[in-house]
Amino acid sequence: MSGFVIGLLSFPILLALLCVRIPIGVAMLLVGMAGYALMSGWLPLINFLKSEPYSQFSAYSLSVIPLFLLMGQFATHAGMSRALFRAANVWLGHRRGGVAMAAVGGCAAFGAICGSSLATAATMAQVALPEMRRYNYSGALSTGALAAGGTLGILIPPSVILVVYAILTEQNIAKLFIAAFVPGIIAALGYIAAIAVFVRIDPDAGPAGERASGGERLSSLAETWPVILIFLLVIGGIYAGWFTPTEGAAVGAFATGALAFVHGGMRLSGLIECLKGTAEATAMIFLILLGAALYNAFLALTRMPMEAAEMIGASGLSPMMVMAAILLLYLALGCVMDSLSMILLTIPIFFPIVMGLDFGLDAEETAIWFGIIALIVVEVGLITPPVGMNVFVINSMAEDVPMLESFRGVMPFLVSDIIRVVLLVALPSISLFLVRLMY
Repeated sequence: MSGFVIGLLSFPILLALLCVRIPIGVAMLLVGMAGYALMSGWLPLINFLKSEPYSQFSAYSLSVIPLFLLMGQFATHAGMSRALFRAANVWLGHRRGGVAMAAVGGCAAFGAICGSSLATAATMAQVALPEMRRYNYSGALSTGALAAGGTLGILIPPSVILVVYAILTEQNIAKLFIAAFVPGIIAALGYIAAIAVFVRIDPDAGPAGERASGGERLSSLAETWPVILIFLLVIGGIYAGWFTPTEGAAVGAFATGALAFVHGGMRLSGLIECLKGTAEATAMIFLILLGAALYNAFLALTRMPMEAAEMIGASGLSPMMVMAAILLLYLALGCVMDSLSMILLTIPIFFPIVMGLDFGLDAEETAIWFGIIALIVVEVGLITPPVGMNVFVINSMAEDVPMLESFRGVMPFLVSDIIRVVLLVALPSISLFLVRLMY
């Protein structure tokens, strides 16, 4: 049996393990160990396992992950979500569907200091759901808007998924962050447009709220200054050259921690909870990273990714057709896998294929553009039936809303996502505009 066939057979085996609820990190470790031993023998496998964990986890670049996660934990405890939602609500709440639009705006702003989709969705739901219930919003619009808005947490920088992609593909984290800005803004505006269409079709789904006075609007903006300051300090400091992304994450974690103590009332118990949550999330991500490293080492031995890239290059298919096939596969995987797992499992295979195609871009631009496209499609997977993780999180917090109604509520946002993906694939300059301008 050739290495190519062995590598190909590993995918259904891996998916079968996931279907019996084995964690993705453990599943990749098991399949990777078995495949590596089959290709090279047990002694080379033991040598690999002896050195790879230390090599992986001692890398300085990985330290940015727990720091951004800690920053998100502190931001949640600092009560920033309430100030952001209130500011958006006093400006938009008087419109039909305005409270849902405010929730999307709050998710976008909170995502700029959180970096986690599930955390953004869950945190904003705590403050936005009661307000939408007060104005008799439909369960479909309420849960759909929050589930979709939560996905902005991994698109708008800083993003843990983008950091992982940068490490896997050896790209510049700062350039990936700046490339995600315009697509992130387009995403937020697209979701607001989807809400506007939703309430035009069904006006009772999102009644208009009370109009706020000018003083209330200015007061709400004043409450958001800490968030704006931290965002400018972290992201602006990175691009001004004051510090690296890792140092920026440390500064951001310290600033949000100080804000959580001073304005959020966080005490020792809250600090312990933040550290515990960060440790658990970091351990999960690092286990998946280790499993991915072993599985990818096994695939490298089979030469399956390289041979697949050569076969596709010689097939005569246009680059855009290949890209469309990859994105359709991402959408299918998004129905059964979480975002981080998809990135770690597929990038080592798809990245060489994409880099071997001619899109009229240089190598770095192709890598950045593909990273943003992949991130967006992974984000779509978070609200795609039947296993949209964001939908499950929001629905569990809105116990009176049937799951079917929540999935019905995300459909307009999925249409917005598909339009956005087509636009960004057809016009790479949308993602690369700021990168070219600044670098």
